[in-house]
Amino acid sequence: MAAADPPGAGDLSQLAENLLNQLQENFQALTEKITILLEEMGERIDDLEKHVADLMTEAGIENTDEKQ
Repeated sequence: MAAADPPGAGDLSQLAENLLNQLQENFQALTEKITILLEEMGERIDDLEKHVADLMTEAGIENTDEKQ
């Protein structure tokens, strides 16, 4: 006399599905935030490289590390 679903199994299943959806939404939000931060960091590095190159030029130092 076993039932297909024990009492409350539907509620537990719905709870688990809701939890997984929340985790997926949080993961997506974190992924987007990390992507934005990495893009900002890349822009800052590019600016820093430009400023260093400008300073080297002002100091009369030749940049021997330029990409060819």
